[in-house]
Parts: sequence; structure tokens; C-alpha cells
Amino acid sequence: MAAEKRDYYEVLGVKKGATADEIKKAYRKITKENHPDLHPGDKAREERFKEANEAYEILSDEEKRRKYDQFGHAAFDPNAAYGGAGFDGFGDLGDIFGDIFGGFGGFGGFGAQTRNPNAPRRGENVRAGVNISFEEAAFGCDKEITVPRVEQCSDCNGSGCAPGTTPEVCPDCKGSGTVRTTTRTPFGMAQSTSPCSKCRGSGKIIHQPCKTCRGMGRIRRQHKMTVKIPAGIDDGQTISRAGYGDTGVNGGPPGDLLISVSVRPHAIFQRDGSDLVMEQEISYAQAALGAEVQVPTLDGKVKLTIPEGTQPGAVFRLRGKGIPYLRGSGRGDQFVSVKLVVPKGLNANQKDLLRQFAASMGEPESGSKGIFSKKKK
Repeated sequence: MAAEKRDYYEVLGVKKGATADEIKKAYRKITKENHPDLHPGDKAREERFKEANEAYEILSDEEKRRKYDQFGHAAFDPNAAYGGAGFDGFGDLGDIFGDIFGGFGGFGGFGAQTRNPNAPRRGENVRAGVNISFEEAAFGCDKEITVPRVEQCSDCNGSGCAPGTTPEVCPDCKGSGTVRTTTRTPFGMAQSTSPCSKCRGSGKIIHQPCKTCRGMGRIRRQHKMTVKIPAGIDDGQTISRAGYGDTGVNGGPPGDLLISVSVRPHAIFQRDGSDLVMEQEISYAQAALGAEVQVPTLDGKVKLTIPEGTQPGAVFRLRGKGIPYLRGSGRGDQFVSVKLVVPKGLNANQKDLLRQFAASMGEPESGSKGIFSKKKK
């Protein structure tokens, strides 16, 4: 399981920002100290050796290292959402073993090996983005997007050859894509495997390449598709559609389509999980005497009763008026915070009425020396 693996940087004893040379040097040191043929029967060293091979196979490859830094071990777990790159034996470690041991041909099959170029490989995941409104995120919608993805060339059916022609099996590697050489070392005869130079590791030679895909067998095209946005999705979340990524190689399965959702902010509402928060303005009279006000919701305006003597900042709950739950039924709530609006531009009559009200409440005389003047200062 990916969760049981140690961090690859920890395995090699380097920091996350280590250079390629530092990683290579650390790997050489560990493999020299733990090679199973130098320590026969030592299972702990053998496991350490295999662990270092796996770590180096990922961290020595720039693209794999980038994926590992982003997704961790899940990036290479075929059962995970980011899977597909997978650890394949000891990978292309021939150059390292050649440098350290000269191959060690008789060392229990740990000599340099390369991945079979004709083996099925999973297609890459494709990433896309979609921009939706606040209401569309709340209630869901269908959106048409354009996705660039790699697919099999329809003109050559993925062979890379011009119609009516077929590729030649490479005479040097006999279609394997690799060649093996044997050399004598102080430890005995050593075998090393490297990509075939004649066919560049493909195992075949194309004399008349397809003009559409230029001999690649695959081509990138723009695809329009409709994506169902589920109700309750939030800004920054991702929708995954299995099998809608790049086409696999040599019959491998396709990758996935990962759609990142961006939600435009709302002019009134703010989201807190599945709840909504908003501010409602009311007057002094409404707060003191009580009132019924019209409050906006995602479903339209509803009546909200403001009790007599409501204080500034009071919060009221509208149950079931929030965002639908992304998983499961039901909705969150809407919370309405009361904001008291102070009137401006009062005429003389309105000021006199306020002074009378203040006097009736036992407040100091309002005016140039009263509380209103203090408020103004």
C-alpha cells in the first residue's frame, strides 16, 4: 500500500530540494552498502537495496519527481486517482549499476534492465477548468467544456505507418527494443541492457510514417463535452471522469479527466461549508418596534420577523435555505446578521421628534451639547 511506504527523500537520506547529483550520489552510497550479492542472506539489506532502487527510479526522473512532490505515493498507485506511472521493477537504472558495479551480471538478476517499450502503458491524466456562478454551484448544472487530449490516430489506427504500409521489426533487437551486452569485470562477466539505438527502443522501424500523426501513432485533438456539475460543489474542488484522459499506449488504459471548478463570488452571500451568511440592513424604528422585512435567499425573497428590541449584530437562522449537501440529501442553513442603519440628512421636524424621544427616555438634552453633538465630534 502507498500509505505504508517511506518517503522517497527519507529513503535516500536527502532533502526535498536536493539536486540530481546529490540524489545520484546518495543512491550510489546506499546500493554499495546494501547490495544483496555482497551480503548474501541479509534480508534487511536486500529490502533496503530494493527500497533505494524504487526511490531513485522516481526521484531521478524529472517528470516523476514532479508528480511525486505533488501527490506523494498516490501518483504511482494504479488504484489511486493519480495512479498510472507505477513502479516497474528497477526501471532504467542501467547507467547507475554500470557506474557502480559494471553490471554484476551474475548478481541474482539485479543487473541493469529497461522497461519493455512494447508493454501497455496507461495514458496521462488530462486537466481542465470550468468557471461557474454561485447559483450554479449551489444547485448544479451542465457545462460544455473543450478538452485537449491525446488519442489514437484514426488514419493509421495507432501504428504510426502510412495507410497500406506496416512497420519493420527491428533486425538488431528483434522487436524487443533493447540490446544486451556482456563485458568482463573484476567480479566476473557482467551483462547490461540498454535501449536499441537502431529503433530508439521502439522495437520497430517505420519507413513510411503516417502524415497525420508523423509516425507517432497518436495525435492531440480538441474535444467538446458536457460535464455535469453536482449540486453543492465548492470553489477549488475537482470533478473526476475516469477514462476521459489521454489514450493509453500499446493497448494500455486511458487516463482520467480532472476538472477543476472555479466559483464566482456572490454579491450578497458568503459561503461557510453548506451554510450561507449575509447581512440585512434595518432602521432604528424597525429594530425598536419590530417589523417584517423581505430577505433574499437562493430560492427568492422570504419574510423575516424582526422582534421588538432587536440589537445591532443579532443573527437569525433560516433553516434549509443554505447550500445543498454535496453528498447526501438536505441543505444547510442561511444566517442573517442585522446591521443597523443610522439615518442621514434629517430635517428640523425629524430632529425635534428624536429630541423628544431622547427626553422621554431620560437621556441628556440633544443638540449642540447633547449626545448627537458628541457623536458628530
